[in-house]
Amino acid sequence: MYIAMVVYDRFTALDAVGPYEILSRLPDVRMDFVAERPGPVRADTGFLAVTADKALDEVTSPDIVVVAGGPGTTEQLENPALLDWLRAVDTTTTWTTSVCSGSLLLAAAGLLEGRRATSHWAALHVLEQFGTEPTGERVVTDGKYVTAAGVSSGIDMALTLVGRIAGDEHAQAVQLLTEYDPQPPYDAGSPQKAPAYLVEELRGKSRFSLT
Repeated sequence: MYIAMVVYDRFTALDAVGPYEILSRLPDVRMDFVAERPGPVRADTGFLAVTADKALDEVTSPDIVVVAGGPGTTEQLENPALLDWLRAVDTTTTWTTSVCSGSLLLAAAGLLEGRRATSHWAALHVLEQFGTEPTGERVVTDGKYVTAAGVSSGIDMALTLVGRIAGDEHAQAVQLLTEYDPQPPYDAGSPQKAPAYLVEELRGKSRFSLT
């Protein structure tokens, strides 16, 4: 099984690295980070870069595509090189997936039209512009399309895929091996739980607030 992890300038690191850690534990798997051009691709903080071993045009038939999100998404929404590639490989993928605002790129490519999908809570409304039905669920599966909400939910999405591909027992083993047992010190991980003033403050600062 071959997995293409799609990154671009100013992607969010955990969007890619979280699913990578989980999906890399599938049996007989091969994975590449891919980008428009091979070489280092810097994350949104500027502190971290991952190496894209292959350019998009070198990857023609991945079994799974995982599209990361991040502040750089907005620049990619009109990037024909990426959107055309997504349309092309989607014709043969078994699973086409995204994390956070990566779902906006799938939607912009026309892959989520008429489907249910999720994204970061501050970007959900943008999905509607592409004919996609937004939902605030953490992980949404609609056919072969699996979308995850913001950042950390990519781990949940990846575990969902592992269960579908390799079975529940293998997925549970991966969860145990990675000790994925969230016990956060705060209960503010969604706009429904966080203080209202904080939600509005962050919504106002969001790159999608005026989209």
